[in-house]
Amino acid sequence: MELDLAGIHKLAAEQGIDAETLDNALAEALRLAYLKTAHAAKHARVELDSRAGTFTVWAQDEIPQEPTDEDPHPAPVLGEEYDDTPHNFGRLAAATARQVISQLFRKAADEKVFGAFSGQKGNLITGIVQQDAKDPGNVHVAVGDVEAILPRREQVPGERYRHGERIRVYVVNVNRGLKGPEIIVSRSHPELVRRLFEREVPELASGAVSIMSIAREAGARTKIAVRANAQGVNPKGALIGPGGSRVRAVMENLGQEKIDIVDWSADPAQFVAAALSPAHATKVQVVSEKNKTAIAFIHDDQLSLAIGKEGQNARLAAKLTGWKIGIESEEVRARKAAQAAKEAAAESPEE
Repeated sequence: MELDLAGIHKLAAEQGIDAETLDNALAEALRLAYLKTAHAAKHARVELDSRAGTFTVWAQDEIPQEPTDEDPHPAPVLGEEYDDTPHNFGRLAAATARQVISQLFRKAADEKVFGAFSGQKGNLITGIVQQDAKDPGNVHVAVGDVEAILPRREQVPGERYRHGERIRVYVVNVNRGLKGPEIIVSRSHPELVRRLFEREVPELASGAVSIMSIAREAGARTKIAVRANAQGVNPKGALIGPGGSRVRAVMENLGQEKIDIVDWSADPAQFVAAALSPAHATKVQVVSEKNKTAIAFIHDDQLSLAIGKEGQNARLAAKLTGWKIGIESEEVRARKAAQAAKEAAAESPEE
C-alpha cells in the first residue's frame, strides 16, 4: 500500500521530528487502524518502506495446540507471517497518517514552548493583556506567540487589566498541561517586586546589596529588608535611587502600592524596630528567641502608625521579620517601671 513517506519525513524534519520517531508512531497507528478492520488478525505488525513509499501489514494467526497430560490448556502458537494489508486501506491509512503527523507536530510545538519557558520560572517577563470571553475569571497574557495565564488568585485586588495593555508579570510555574504547556504568571507575588528592583538597581546585580526578605500585601503595601555586602554602600539609598528615581520606577509598575525599605539586621530587636517603620520603636524586648516573639514599645502618638490601617503595618512587619510582634505603649511601660522602682525603694530597709 502506497503512502507518501518521503513527503511526510520532509514535513517532520522541518518541525524537528526525526524519521525514526515518526515511523514508529505511524507504524503503531496503522497497526491499530488495521485491528479495527473486519476480519483483522489478532497479531500484526506494520512494516514501512521509506524508499518505496509503501507499507505492509504482516499478520500471524494463532494455531491451537493439542492438550496433554502435562499441559491440559496449552497456549496457541503463532503461525507464519503473511501479507494481510487490506485492499481498501488507502483512505483510512491516509487519515491515520494525517492524525499522527498532526499529533506529533503539536507535541513538538508544545515541547519547544515548554523548553523556552521552563527556564523562565522565577523570572520577570513582559506580555500583552488578552481578554478571553470564555475564561472571564483569568487574564490571558500574550508573550510572543504563547499565551500565559494570570489566574484570579495571582491578580492584584482592584487592579484592572485592559485588553492590549503591556504588563510585567512574574512566572510562577511552567507545567505540561492536558492541552499543552501551561504558563502561570503572577502580579501579586512578592518576588515580582524583587525582580522589578533588580532591573533598576545595579548594586543588586553586582551583589553589593542584597534583598533579605519581602513582605507584601499586593495593591496596598510592600516592606523590603536590605543589607549591604560592601563597605561604603547605603543599601536603602541604593534601592531608593537619586531623588527617589529607582523606587519610583518600581512603583509605576505596581500602581498605587506603597513601598517601605528598611535595614535588615542579624539582631532581632534591631530588625523588629526597623520593620515597624515609619513608626519609631523606643525599645524592643525579645520575649523568646525560640518562639520568635518580641514586644515593641511605641510612644502613644505613634501607636496607630505602628499598627497601621486594619493592622497592616504590624502584620507586614511580622511577615518581614518572621517574628510575632506585640506592640505596647512606651508611656505605660515607663509608668510601670517608675511605679516598680518606687515600690522597691519603699520596701528596702532604711539605713
